[in-house]
Amino acid sequence: MRRGAIPPDYEADPERFRTARAVLHRHAAAGDVHERVAARMVAERLTPVLDVGCGEGELARHLPPDAWVGLDSSPRLLAAAPPGAVGGDATALPFADEAFGSVALLYVLYHLDDPRLALAEAHRVLRPDGLVAVAAPSRHDSPELAAALPARSLTFDAELAPELLAERFDEIEVARWDAPLLSLPTRDAVRDYLVGKGLAREVAAAEAASVEAPLTVTKRGALVYGRRRAGAATR
Repeated sequence: MRRGAIPPDYEADPERFRTARAVLHRHAAAGDVHERVAARMVAERLTPVLDVGCGEGELARHLPPDAWVGLDSSPRLLAAAPPGAVGGDATALPFADEAFGSVALLYVLYHLDDPRLALAEAHRVLRPDGLVAVAAPSRHDSPELAAALPARSLTFDAELAPELLAERFDEIEVARWDAPLLSLPTRDAVRDYLVGKGLAREVAAAEAASVEAPLTVTKRGALVYGRRRAGAATR
C-alpha cells in the first residue's frame, strides 16, 4: 500500500481538532505527551522550545513564560494560541540556524508528504546538543474500532519514527505505549472519538450506533527523542 499523508483540515474544520482534544481530556486514563515533553525541555534547559504544528498551544500551557515559540499553518488555530505563535510551514521554518534549544513535532508529521523535510528543518534550527521530540500514533492504534477507521498507510507513524529520526539525529530514545488508556462511556463519546480520528460526523454517528458502550480503547503510539550532537553539521 502506497504511503500517503493525512490532509490537514484544521482551517476548514477546527471543531474536529477541538473535538479530538476534548475526548482525550475527558476520557483518557493518562495525560497526553505535552506535559512530559515540556517538563524534560525545562529540566534540561533546552529552551526556547519551537513547537511545530502547535495548534492552539497545548504545549505552551506546560512551559514557563517566554520559553515557547509556536508555528502552525492554520490561522484559525493560531488565533486561539497564546502569544508567541506565528504562521509558517514545517518544511521551511522562518528561523535562523541553531535558534532553539529544542523542537517539538507532536502529532504533525503524518500530515506531510515527506516528513524528512521537516526533520531536516528541525535539525537546522536546533542548537548543538539540542533535542527534538516527535509523537505519533501507531498504525495499529485503536484496534477495537479498526472496522470503522479507514485502512491507510501513512507517511509517518510510531513504527517509522525511530528509523526516520535516526537518519538525521543521534541518541534516539523511544517511549512506546500500548494499553487500554481510553474509556468511552457512551455512544456519543464513541462518535466524537471517531470524528476526531477523521470520520465525517454522520458516518461516525452510524458507526457508533453499532458499538456497545462503555467501550475501552487500546491506545498505541510512541514518543521519540533525537539529539543534535555538538559538532554535527546540518545534513
